[in-house]
Amino acid sequence: MKRSAAQILGEYGPFPGIDKVAGVTYDGQRVWFASGDKLNALDPESGKLLGSVDVAAHAGTAFDGQHLFQIAEDRIQKIDPETGRVLASIPAPGSGGDSGLAWAEGSLWVGEYRERKIHRIDPDTGAILNTIQFNRFVTGVTWSDGELWHATWEGDESEVRRVDPETGEVLEQLDMPPGMGVSGLESDGGDRFFCGGGNSGKVRVISRPKRRSNRSP
Repeated sequence: MKRSAAQILGEYGPFPGIDKVAGVTYDGQRVWFASGDKLNALDPESGKLLGSVDVAAHAGTAFDGQHLFQIAEDRIQKIDPETGRVLASIPAPGSGGDSGLAWAEGSLWVGEYRERKIHRIDPDTGAILNTIQFNRFVTGVTWSDGELWHATWEGDESEVRRVDPETGEVLEQLDMPPGMGVSGLESDGGDRFFCGGGNSGKVRVISRPKRRSNRSP
């Protein structure tokens, strides 16, 4: 396993009236982050909030190219980002114990925090298609260039890890500075990860390691 210190590129917040950041996602222009009772849209260039959607937003957040998906206690809600309307709802696999959320390959990937699992689920029915077991709590999930990454946070230690999507083996690990936890994780599709900062009320940006040239595209 390759292990290195996470390179912090910057941070946004804290923001007025927001004391917690949970799930994080990116729609290509805006960073969306969950803060308990709403989803907030952030301009990553200026660091300014662009608006919010009033919807239960307790944990992971994802974007499928058109809609937002948001964990709200024991449900995953499908949301129109422009109107805030909840279009559909499916059961969350962890019955309220879920954390990270990502969209890839036509499926939702859901972190089940204390069970140390990531489930691949059907976005229409919530049926579990596959489960990967890990050895640490899962607090954020993202796919980037065909790579599965997840965040973990236990006590004062937090890491961002690239893992084998079949076996759960840790292939690469980025160690966050002590006391700087990751509560949500999303790739920008390039060389950055957006990270929820939990009770700090911040969204942080860390560098995504460059892919090795001998990896398949």
